[in-house]
Order: sequence, then C-alpha cells, then structure tokens
Amino acid sequence: MEILAPIAGVLLLLLVVGTAKSLRSVDQGTIVVVTSFGKYRRLLYPGLNFLVPFLESTKMTISVQNRSMELAFQAITQDQANVYFKAMLLYSVLDQREATIVNVAFKFIDESAFRQTMVRTVEGAVRSFVATKRQTEILALRGEIVSSVKEHLDASLESWGYHLADLQMNDIVFDGPVMESMARVVASQNLLSAAENEGRALLVTKTRQAEAEGNAIRISAEADRVAQKLRGEGIALFREEAGRGMSIAVKEMEAAGMDPSLILFQMWTEALKHVAENGRGNVIFLDGSPQGMERTMQQMGALQTASRAVINEGPPRTQRQG
Repeated sequence: MEILAPIAGVLLLLLVVGTAKSLRSVDQGTIVVVTSFGKYRRLLYPGLNFLVPFLESTKMTISVQNRSMELAFQAITQDQANVYFKAMLLYSVLDQREATIVNVAFKFIDESAFRQTMVRTVEGAVRSFVATKRQTEILALRGEIVSSVKEHLDASLESWGYHLADLQMNDIVFDGPVMESMARVVASQNLLSAAENEGRALLVTKTRQAEAEGNAIRISAEADRVAQKLRGEGIALFREEAGRGMSIAVKEMEAAGMDPSLILFQMWTEALKHVAENGRGNVIFLDGSPQGMERTMQQMGALQTASRAVINEGPPRTQRQG
C-alpha cells in the first residue's frame, strides 16, 4: 500500500496535466489545424475543443479574416523611365471548407513564405505590364494595371487557397527629372489650351458683335425705308388734299367774280414770311422790282392754268381695243 500511494499520485498528476492539455479554446475568426504524429487529423473551430492527450497536437492557427499587405517596388517603362509604385493588397482565405484550410496550412512552409511569393507575383505582373507602355501612358493606366495584376494573381491565389479582395495602386512616381519634364509638358499644354480657348472666345465675341451690328444696320435700314415710305405717303396725301382745297377755293373765287391768282399770290407771300421767320442764316435773293413781281404773277398764273387743266381732265383713261 505504501508503494501504490506514490504511483497513484503520479497517475493522478498525469491525468490532471493531460486533461488540461486536452482542452483548447479557439478564437472567433480563426481555425486551428490538428495533427497526429505530424500527419493531418482534423480542424478545430471557434469555441472550446477537446484534444486527445499525447496523440493530437495543433499544427497552426489560420485566420479567416481579411488581411492587408503594403508593397513598394520599382518598374521600368518601354522608354527606359523608372517608375516607383506603392500598392496595398487586401486578401483572405477563400472559404472555410476543410480542403481549403488544409491547402492553406500545408501549401507553404510558413506565412512568411506565402507573403514573399505573393509580393514577387504582384511585382512581376506590374513590371511585365509597365514594360510594354511608355512613361506618358502610365499615369492614365492605373485601372488597367490593377486589372492586369488581378488577372495574373487571382488564379495563383485560388490555387493556394486565398482570394484577392482588393488591390490599390496608391502612388505612382517617376524620377525627379522625368516629373519636372512632365510638369513642363502639362504646363505648356495648359497654356496652349488657354490660348486656343481665348482665340475661340474672341472669335465668337467678334462674330456676335458683327452679327449684332449687321442686325442693327438691317433694322435701321428697314426703319428708314418704312419711314421714307410713310413720309412719301404723307406728302402725297398732303399734296392731294392741298390740290383739292385749292380747286375748291378757285371755283368759289370764280363764282364770286374774283381773280383766282390772288390765292397763289397769298401762298407766295406766306411762304416768304415763313422763310423769314424760321430761317437760320440762309440768304435768299428775290427780285422785288415791279417787273419781277409781274413776271412772278405770270408764272403763277401759268401754273394755275396747268393745275386747272389737270383737275378738269382727270387721270388719263386707258383705251380698250375692240
């Protein structure tokens, strides 16, 4: 009995230690790979799990959450310009199936080997794409570079049990002299565009001004034409009414036994009075001698006779040919 007591104590201690080692807590978002004597046996999922003491051990803990990686590398364009890239990778385990987790656990010797392989793959894909492009094209092809890298990287990552969630090219920088020359090119292009825009704006402005002036001239000419037409119509109406009034006055004076030439004399004297009152420095020479007055009266009488003949005969009639 004295010998059995120490043995029982040792067995109890081994049982306690084995029980403590057999219990394993797995965190959320991770999966633990279990091996037995170096050979894969099973997976432990989040929560409290039980391991067979001395027969099972944990190989590694794999995170199924998204992981990121920053890259910085250099590439050379077709025209031998150095381009410096800074990129960010966002990746994760493809899914939580057993085959996928086993592939992730045993494909590479450790996590650092996988990361190094992925970095070299990304750099190789970017350099292969950049080598076919000129330096002036690189900045405008950021999206095409990302698409090309993802196309080359997706298949490889899936074979390794991973999935590329996102790839971002944060910085694309050239050497100092190249950046300065590109800045000068952009500045000259901006100046050229500004000059062209100013020229087009000036052309449009001049065209609009010419169109406005042409429209103003056309409107003014149309207004003058209408004004001249209306003025002519007014003068014609005035003359028509004046002739009609004079014919009536002549008839009334002849009926009264008076000489109608007095009307012309009165109109002549009224015209002279109007010129004298409203003249602005102009000089009019009139013959004020008796002979001049007599000659003026004779001319007015002849004008009166011609006017009476026109009024009595009326407008000429068109003869119809029978």
